[in-house]
Amino acid sequence: MAKEGEEKAEETEQMIEKEAGKEPAEGGGGSHRLGDAQEMRAVVLAGFGGLNKLRVSRKTMPEPQDGELKIRVKACGLNFIDLMVRQGNIDNPPKTPLVPGFECSGIVEALGDSVKGYEIGDRVMAFVNYNAWAEVVCTPVEFVYKIPDDMSFSEAAAFPMNFVTAYMMLFEVANLQEGMSVLVHSAGGGVGQAVAQLCSTIPNVTVFGTASTFKHEAIKDSVTHLFDRNADYVQEVKRISAEGVDIVLDCLCGDNTGKGLSLLKPLGTYILYGSSNMVTGETKSFFSFAKSWWQVEKVNPIKLYEENKVMAGFSLLNLLFKQGRAGLVRGVVDKLIGLYNQKKIMPVVDSLWALEEVKEAMQRIHDRGNIGKLILDVEKTPTPLMANDSTETSEAGEEEEDHEGDSENKERMPFIQ
Repeated sequence: MAKEGEEKAEETEQMIEKEAGKEPAEGGGGSHRLGDAQEMRAVVLAGFGGLNKLRVSRKTMPEPQDGELKIRVKACGLNFIDLMVRQGNIDNPPKTPLVPGFECSGIVEALGDSVKGYEIGDRVMAFVNYNAWAEVVCTPVEFVYKIPDDMSFSEAAAFPMNFVTAYMMLFEVANLQEGMSVLVHSAGGGVGQAVAQLCSTIPNVTVFGTASTFKHEAIKDSVTHLFDRNADYVQEVKRISAEGVDIVLDCLCGDNTGKGLSLLKPLGTYILYGSSNMVTGETKSFFSFAKSWWQVEKVNPIKLYEENKVMAGFSLLNLLFKQGRAGLVRGVVDKLIGLYNQKKIMPVVDSLWALEEVKEAMQRIHDRGNIGKLILDVEKTPTPLMANDSTETSEAGEEEEDHEGDSENKERMPFIQ
């Protein structure tokens, strides 16, 4: 462990020196200087809609304001919420064009005024209120966390959103205790795998999970009972546990809300933390939204009272950026890093993608093909066939894109870490 830590520290120093001494390049990665303004590569969402709305473009590099850190990004997390943002399938979506992404990892490159506790060169992971999918980000210090010496940048980018969400739902909202049972949908995804790992830290917790059949072999050791995502999981759960379960974690919504509530034991907790059933096609569908909304069982508070059941919702991004609970989240991150250092939890990285491969990465998560987290590796060289379709050039940057399917239909073998 000590040797690995020394190697990581040496690697960090080399990267800082490399960045500091790097000359502006003609094309390719890295920052450019035009006049007094430095530029960087970033994924830009030109407007809400399909994959053709995404492009890698050059933007002016941000500088830290009071209380902010400037981070040279090494890796970014890709979450299902990013698909919903792309489609405009969220409440009060921001104006476009915008740079998507809510989490990243990298090296502190500059400090704004009044920032304490960090130094240039620190290896960190961070939450960002958009703008994460870029070579450089600036974000308030309260959303930044130092990462362990033996944690890679890709693992660090896979850590904050998934594990904080899983931990807070299990322990802050549902009060997971020894001997309880948990049902989690999308058990093979980033949050699902974080839930399974955290449940294993408590004795005698039974985990029921739904996932696509092809994922079962890879995740069978982390979930007690696995069911196909299209199976009648209500009957399967009741066949094993007639009383049902103590906790239901639902990222699907739609008719799964009623099913989840029906499976709760007395004093059980149902938590909705997503609505991926509303995403059926590449673009926002009013029909899918209406169908999903219509299928949600209208909850009667009196019935909850009579059956001793708890219904809750959880949105980590709202908790951080709208409700001012950064201090609470920092305490959770500290606990999670402690569990990581004890080797009790480990981020599961599905695959690494270059910024220019963002369309293919999004398609993979849309198809539910990932096991664990998809990561945008800022320094990764893109596959040549993919790069042209996602990179905005001076000649093609203003053209309308009519051939988005060309690159989407190309097969890609992901790098499994």
